[in-house]
Amino acid sequence: MPIIVHHLVHEYGTDTKLNTLALDDINLVIPDGQFLGLIGHTGSGKTTLIQHLDALLTPKSGTVYLDGEDIFEKDYDRRKLRSSVGLVFQYPEHQLFETTVFADVCFGPKNLGLDKKEAELRAYDALKLVGLEDEVFYQSPFDLSGGQKRRVAIAGVLAMQPKVLILDEPTAGLDPKGRDEILDCISALHQKKDMTVILVSHSMEDVAKYVERIIVMNKGKVFLDGTPKEVFAHYKELEEIGLAAPEVTYIMHELAAKGMAVDTGATTLEEAKASILAAMKSRGHI
Repeated sequence: MPIIVHHLVHEYGTDTKLNTLALDDINLVIPDGQFLGLIGHTGSGKTTLIQHLDALLTPKSGTVYLDGEDIFEKDYDRRKLRSSVGLVFQYPEHQLFETTVFADVCFGPKNLGLDKKEAELRAYDALKLVGLEDEVFYQSPFDLSGGQKRRVAIAGVLAMQPKVLILDEPTAGLDPKGRDEILDCISALHQKKDMTVILVSHSMEDVAKYVERIIVMNKGKVFLDGTPKEVFAHYKELEEIGLAAPEVTYIMHELAAKGMAVDTGATTLEEAKASILAAMKSRGHI
């Protein structure tokens, strides 16, 4: 069943002079198996929103339904929620604490009450899914590279076999190669496991390439909601709230302004390349 966000409101500093409305009547339906991108400038409410999906924060009003159940109901089983919705934080160090990589990934399944053998099997499978080699299993997670730490953090969540995987800026601080490796891994997991993936990112190029739907947050509200092509068609409005479209979008509009018959809705390098080659062919240049 889908995730349903129903009239969700959240405030920080309630009943103080620093009161801030972080989420302002959010209503969303996220279907099973969707790859969703969540973008917005700092303070837009995106991180606050995802923390409600895992019940790390409690709303002032409204709720979130998972599999038809209100996750904020007093008698709702939070252990079941943790096994269904996995959240990978922006900084993997916040999730890593055991002496070895393998022990770290085993922690979640053990915490669900699984026996040692089952927890270890899940940990092994999860580490293989994220592409880590056996030789790192018994190293300290803090001795690994930034990209490897992120893979371990993702594996620790995957070992709990969630239906929903939420990633908060999973490529922050990585070089282009490391960023592509992590996102390719996440994309492959989405397809292989058919899980719902929610990717929070500041990179317009990343969300354009990987996700099927984008939600843009601004001042605690949903500002735009649609496919990458639909959302980035509003690049002028995005600029007004401190965001931008992928660089490809601007290049294609510049080419169109010069009279070249290209697709201004292209949002990825692959789409832009195909459109430019088609336009050049139609002109007889190739």
